[in-house]
Amino acid sequence: MLTSRERVEVALAHKEPDRLPLDLGATPVTGMHVNVVYALRQALKLDPPGTPVKVWDPYQMLGVTDLDLLDALGADVVGVRSTRTMFGFRNEGWKPWTTFQGTPVLVPEGFNTEPEPDGDLLQYPEGDKSAPPSGRMPKGGVYFDAIVRQPPIDEETLSVEDNLEEFGPLEESELEHFRSEVNRIHEETDKAILLVAPGTGFGDIALVPAPWLKHPKGIRDIAEWYMSIKARPEFLEELFTRQCEIALKNLERLHEAVGDKVTAVMLTGTDFGTQRGPFLSVETYKELFQPFHKRLNDWVHHHTTWKTFIHSCGGVRPLIPHFIEAGFDILNPVQCSARGMDPRELKAEFGEAIVFWGGGVDTQKTLPFGTPEDVKREVEERVRIFGPGGGFVFNTIHNVQPGSPVENVLALYETVRRVGVYPIGKS
Repeated sequence: MLTSRERVEVALAHKEPDRLPLDLGATPVTGMHVNVVYALRQALKLDPPGTPVKVWDPYQMLGVTDLDLLDALGADVVGVRSTRTMFGFRNEGWKPWTTFQGTPVLVPEGFNTEPEPDGDLLQYPEGDKSAPPSGRMPKGGVYFDAIVRQPPIDEETLSVEDNLEEFGPLEESELEHFRSEVNRIHEETDKAILLVAPGTGFGDIALVPAPWLKHPKGIRDIAEWYMSIKARPEFLEELFTRQCEIALKNLERLHEAVGDKVTAVMLTGTDFGTQRGPFLSVETYKELFQPFHKRLNDWVHHHTTWKTFIHSCGGVRPLIPHFIEAGFDILNPVQCSARGMDPRELKAEFGEAIVFWGGGVDTQKTLPFGTPEDVKREVEERVRIFGPGGGFVFNTIHNVQPGSPVENVLALYETVRRVGVYPIGKS
């Protein structure tokens, strides 16, 4: 029987391990809302009733998936991420809080909300209420939306420096965090380690509003940013060029800190697709994004043993050959419900060139709104499509959403355990 680390490494080499490797919560795009984590832990009797679950990503309200939960479900991957949250405060100094749905949780001490008269909750950069709020959770909501705080743009004074404010050399305390966490996980567990590299994603729209900055400058409005891809390509190219230089130096320092104990590194979470296909042309991707993706991938592959991970939602099939050309080893979340993302066609066309990390079950419809039988059927189908020959790490399509019935979530993992044994299709 393989260790979790070996199992993931075999799958990433496009070979068949003993069973499908499984990820739950290693990254900000492969996790689970805290309401569901709590319900799952209760259903598995891992905690006494009322035991709170930590929120490690207060932006999306993702719950910590501790080792006991990973072991109970047979998960094989642990993520190592920055200590800082999307709102700029650190994951430390935990205090009790309750979600609108009544789930008891623990949030970082910097989690410092202010209710609006209509019941919405405001969140603040670095928890500083003297700064304008940067996030809003609607009354009864389940996660925060970024508040756009872009000042009027003056084309004469618009400077790349304004959008570079969040990029810079990694602090020594962050490097020490990555070093100590990777060493701890590597020594105390047999799990594969997925490193979420900070500052390596070019044009990630979730990051453009910079909810961690107290007074962001530059292009910070989502619509303005997308229009800038066509209206200000020179601005973005200069920004990406300078960001890339910083990112390469930080990758070098990260590798010095953690070595080759890391199995894979998430380099980008920039979405290039909508439900109906890419939102930019193949030519624009090749001209504006691919050169920088290739520089990062080339550095990683030349200097480390890490595999590289790209996250992009939507119908990105026309871009997949260019993701591969840019050097990415792993594609997530494999949104099979989007146009052009038929799982059988993806496996047949790209299955030998890129690893599919995700695609296991639809989190927009099947998991939250289907029956346990619907979930079982879809999981079984995806395992039998993506599993043969390796090159598949099971994960849901993006994060498990709040409101997903715990019976459905249990059916998901029971089915993976049952049908995910190699040779796939024989169990």
